[in-house]
Amino acid sequence: MKLRRYIAVSDHWFARLGRGIYRAVIRFSLPAPRVLTRPVLQLFLQARSIYYFLIRVLICEPLFKAYCASYGRNVRTGAYLHWVMGEGDIIIGDDVLIDGKSDFTFAARYSENPTLIIGDHCFIGHGCGFTVGKRITVGSHCLISGGVRMFDASGHPTDPVARRAGLPTPPDMVRPIVIGDNVWIGANATICPGVNIGEGSVVATESVVTKDIPPHTLVAGNPARQIRNLLATPDEPVPCNN
Repeated sequence: MKLRRYIAVSDHWFARLGRGIYRAVIRFSLPAPRVLTRPVLQLFLQARSIYYFLIRVLICEPLFKAYCASYGRNVRTGAYLHWVMGEGDIIIGDDVLIDGKSDFTFAARYSENPTLIIGDHCFIGHGCGFTVGKRITVGSHCLISGGVRMFDASGHPTDPVARRAGLPTPPDMVRPIVIGDNVWIGANATICPGVNIGEGSVVATESVVTKDIPPHTLVAGNPARQIRNLLATPDEPVPCNN
């Protein structure tokens, strides 16, 4: 450390030489003529595509389907194995893509058979999380953007004495979630226990939904509040990321 500081701050010729060599190394760059690098790039991209295709088809999709109690036609995943913890039922419809890497946690202490249902033609983005104490139901044709969290059980009681004693969430605080058909939930939104989201509604990015949403309604904020009825006004930009 003393030598390193000496080279960093000293005005001696040896220290200046050391600093010059260091700068030359960290600034070094090779020329990259396009005529040479473009074919190499194409070969790399093709090899990478083939590699991730094989990982997805031969490993990630089959192992995730092994977790499922039932699944429909054309259920696909990304090139990462989703994280599933606990015992519960995953029921997936037809033509569902669960992309990237998400986590599915089942809390058997609240129900003998905690269940996650995902309807037909749904998309689940990367980094989503589902914590299921009793039941979470996602309808058909839903778009769940990356980073969305849904939990029907908070995991800990709000009472500080019960929490310190390590007691679970009271049964009356474990409330199923129902997402209607054709719902779009923006990136990093949070859906809290007991929420029902009506058909055709949109939840804006990073919203925290603590109460029911009527059908065809745009909500945003923390806590989420109604912005407008989607059938009553012309189309406008929606603050969501897919």
